[in-house]
Amino acid sequence: MNMTGQSRALVWRTPLLALVLVLTIVMVLYRETAAAMVTIWYRSGTFNHAFVVLPITLWLIWRRRHDLALLVPKPAPLLLLPLAGLALAWLMGDLTAVNSVTQLAFVAMLVLSVPVVLGIQVAWLILFPLAFLFFSVPIGEFLMPWFMEMTADFTVAALRLTGVPVLREGLQFVIPSGNWSVVEACSGIRYLIASVTVGTLFAYLNYQSSLRRVLFVLASILVPVVANWLRAYMIVMLGHLSGNTIAVGVDHLIYGWVFFGVVIMLMFVIGSRWSEPEPHRAPGLDRLLAGPPVPPTTPGRLWFVALVSVVLVALPLAAKWNMDRQASIGTAALAVPVLDAKGWQIAGPMPLTFKPDFKNPSAEVNAIYGKSDRSVGVYLAYYRNQDYSRKLVSSENVLVTNTDKYWSRVTGGGRVAVFGDDTQTVRTMELRRNQLGPTEQSGRLIAWQVYWIDGTLTASDHMAKLYSAVYQILGRGDNSATIVVYTPKDSAGGAHESLQSFMAENYAAIDTALRQAKSGK
Repeated sequence: MNMTGQSRALVWRTPLLALVLVLTIVMVLYRETAAAMVTIWYRSGTFNHAFVVLPITLWLIWRRRHDLALLVPKPAPLLLLPLAGLALAWLMGDLTAVNSVTQLAFVAMLVLSVPVVLGIQVAWLILFPLAFLFFSVPIGEFLMPWFMEMTADFTVAALRLTGVPVLREGLQFVIPSGNWSVVEACSGIRYLIASVTVGTLFAYLNYQSSLRRVLFVLASILVPVVANWLRAYMIVMLGHLSGNTIAVGVDHLIYGWVFFGVVIMLMFVIGSRWSEPEPHRAPGLDRLLAGPPVPPTTPGRLWFVALVSVVLVALPLAAKWNMDRQASIGTAALAVPVLDAKGWQIAGPMPLTFKPDFKNPSAEVNAIYGKSDRSVGVYLAYYRNQDYSRKLVSSENVLVTNTDKYWSRVTGGGRVAVFGDDTQTVRTMELRRNQLGPTEQSGRLIAWQVYWIDGTLTASDHMAKLYSAVYQILGRGDNSATIVVYTPKDSAGGAHESLQSFMAENYAAIDTALRQAKSGK
């Protein structure tokens, strides 16, 4: 059955109208999530490219308009179930104030609305443009610590290989000409995200072979990573050989971007040598048209699917509104835990002054306890009624920031510890004092950290978020805290043994203090 251009336009008119209405309603309902994405695009140079993702997506779809016109849109009601799952994922992310989850779920709802309303065949024909829209989600900075570590590993190894002596501790290292450190700008995440975004688009537009596309995308991942390692090494060597007169300060970043730009340009020039001409018709279109003719869907069925879609994406907002109405009110009060186990008492200041960097807690305590010749610090940061400006699990909540003038992270890891009557995995970290005070003789601390989620302990960021979301859905609220205990590395009997003894004997008192903060007592 052949349709004229006018009949095709009539077949598409109502489905397109339904799709536009569904997308508009989703955008309006989740406008705060969309606004948060745009704010990150504007604020962070890492994600400035996201401003052009939507225009590029629309252009890529427009290029397929003649092929799309040959298909008959037909809604796919079975996809309403995964749409509901995405709405639930958004709710879980919002309850725990995880931007990456809410924003991924929001974009996924927009993308999935296309096959829900227009059908799987239509979505399959524009699969890449729809998938490209996910590059608008500002995600990837969680990899920064790992990339900083790898950059430091490569730079130090390369310096030693070229005969430069290096003394390294954590992300800081010393060479004969001066001190260097790997900071966030050295991680290479910005280069990687930009390269993968542009490289993926380049591969789609220039290649037809799936193998060539995959290989080029892999190259767009590996090349900026290696280029960043080389950039960091060359920056240090330029500073070293010039007596720290070049490649320092602002020049550090300028040279980095110039080097990255040259490398990426060369990657595209080389990749263009294997480009393939684009076929006149979209790949797979003939197969889609080879089946029996698809009759146009009835308007009633179409609008019913669109209506159900809107209801499903609106349900999480209604649930969130109801939970906000029942949220705890009043100011949280957290008392210093009273310890009565085996001689631990509130003591004077520890020889090393330390306070973890947790932002905007509802209440916090930082106390020092002593027993004979041991001293242990306890830091509690308690959170209630969490939102995007006040949340326990955040990349900004750390024991030590990379810009801290007084403390630096040396090593980190984990171990199993006894908390009262139970065993629990904790995070461990060794910290070094950068600037010693007049009365400070030693410059090392050993710290343990664990999350307390309404009485449940976990050292995992992801599990802490999951517990918090589930407990809120169950009506238990979002009362959460971090527990950090720390002691000098040269503590009598060993630092870890001192912390183990302290937590085995006193966790019950700490738990009681946190539960009293929850109940308002």
